[in-house]
Amino acid sequence: MSHATSLPCSLLPSISLVTSHDRIVGEEWKTRSFVGMPLCSFYASISLPVAKPHSLPSSKPPSVATPTTPTSAVAAAALSLNLPELPSRVKDRILSLELMGVDYGRALALNPALRDAAPESIHAVVTFLQSRGLHFKDLGRVFGMCPSLLTASVRADLRPIFAFLTDDLGVPDSAYRRVIVKCPRVLASSVRDQLRPALLYLRRLGFRDARALAFQDPILLVSSVERTMIPKLEFLAGLGMSRDDTVAMVLRCPALFTFSIERNYKPKFEYLVSEIGGGIDDIKAFPQYFTFSLDKRIAPRHRAAAEAGVSFTLPDMLKATDDEFRELLDKERELQKHAA
Repeated sequence: MSHATSLPCSLLPSISLVTSHDRIVGEEWKTRSFVGMPLCSFYASISLPVAKPHSLPSSKPPSVATPTTPTSAVAAAALSLNLPELPSRVKDRILSLELMGVDYGRALALNPALRDAAPESIHAVVTFLQSRGLHFKDLGRVFGMCPSLLTASVRADLRPIFAFLTDDLGVPDSAYRRVIVKCPRVLASSVRDQLRPALLYLRRLGFRDARALAFQDPILLVSSVERTMIPKLEFLAGLGMSRDDTVAMVLRCPALFTFSIERNYKPKFEYLVSEIGGGIDDIKAFPQYFTFSLDKRIAPRHRAAAEAGVSFTLPDMLKATDDEFRELLDKERELQKHAA
């Protein structure tokens, strides 16, 4: 049994290792606004469940229970769990991240600088991101994917990114969250070294609507031009297409830039040629072919069609739902029976 107790700020660090954000009473913490709130007020504003210590059998007659104070509850819980002695600032930092849903151990492994980060500096980043429209419930995923943000400089690292979203991509203030939630890595990318060079390259290819790019395919902005985009265009061209054809394909299906050459392009193209009997013209007409799973969609449906003695175009075979595909097969079988 546990008691939900509002703890003073000075006591919260002592239970940071045994509390969990998903044990906080209700889901209130996910939706509340903590913008501008000092760390002490932030922690103290949340009711944390404190484990009631196990009591030993006693021969004394039962007495009237007295209310357990937060101090005694926390101290008893700490003693009963034999918590290690850690500096209060370390515990404070761990608690702040766990409340946001961030795995401190993993974040520290990916960002060793976090070990010496002051809770106040983390709070400054949190406050800034919330002031730009992010919700508290978003922070666990954002920091989990990009723990480097926890030690970022608001002035040097984060402000330039939001300026880029507005000035270069035309994203209004009210839509910052939409872009960041779709691709948190945008926040961890350099405007000068990554975001702007990627945008300029994509514009040269023919991506004219920068705002649509930000909303629909922001992952392209964090993709390396030299290591990711150019090699994939070269591979597609090497299949026998002109550069204009390959550019037209990625403009129709920008996700092509996100696929692996070895794990996606090569096996799927080989299957298309050797098993389906297709070729370059099929890819040019339907570049979305590469977006479907070879093992779960392409091969099973092709085998089912072959066993039924029917053939489909790639769009008809792959875009249909499972039920629609079965109906197509049944319809083709009926047509074959009548034709016979």
